Parts: sequence; structure tokens; C-alpha cells
Amino acid sequence: MTDYFGSCLCGTVKFEVQGDFDSFYLCHCQHCQKDSGSAHAANLFSQSAKLIWLAGSDSVTTFTLAGTRHKKSFCKVCGAALPSTHDAGLLVIPAGCLDKEVSMSPTAHIFTSSKAVWDKELDTLPKFDGLPD
Repeated sequence: MTDYFGSCLCGTVKFEVQGDFDSFYLCHCQHCQKDSGSAHAANLFSQSAKLIWLAGSDSVTTFTLAGTRHKKSFCKVCGAALPSTHDAGLLVIPAGCLDKEVSMSPTAHIFTSSKAVWDKELDTLPKFDGLPD
């Protein structure tokens, strides 16, 4: 069993995840594209891990899209994505909110039928270590 620590962008919310991840999905559904503002969301899933809020739990809010199972928790101060508990105790942790690198590689791409049209052959683009001049 591993402990992972995480936080929001502004540092108001801090949390700990105790346990292991079952899967790591890159989700290309239209809901994840909208709420991430990107081509996909990168989320870790666990049925057994325990989420402990260490600071700022009163700054966490959750949005559930009506008529769907899509849910997103985030910091009220900075808007950064945070872990959320879904049906049947499923814990979903946005990979980018963890303060420790995850050694687990993504399990799979999901909802690829909704993949953004511009999300193709991205490895062929020029690469920069920072913002280009």
C-alpha cells in the first residue's frame, strides 16, 4: 500500500490518498474535454484507496453533470481539479493534482470515439522544454 499526497494549484487544498490505484485512464469523452480544457483527462481510479483531506476541505466543491455519471471536484479558490468519490465508493484522482509522481503508466485510452480531431500525431510536433521564444 502506498501513500500519495496532493494539492490544488494555489495550495489551499491538501489531501492524502492511502492505497493503490486499480487503473489509470486517459478519457477522451466530450465531458472530460470540456472540464479539462484539453484533449483528454488523466484520471487514476481505485475501489479500495482512502481519501483524507488534510487542509482546505471547505474549499472543495463538486459538480455533477445532470443526467450523467460525470462528476468533477475542484478547488473553489483556484479551480484546480481534485479527487472525488463516485458511485459504489470509486475514488477518481486527477493524476495532475498529485504532488508525487505516479509510477503507474496509463492503462488505456477510453471514449476514443469522441477524441478531439486535432489530437492526432502529436508526437511529430516540435518540442520545447519551456515556452518558445
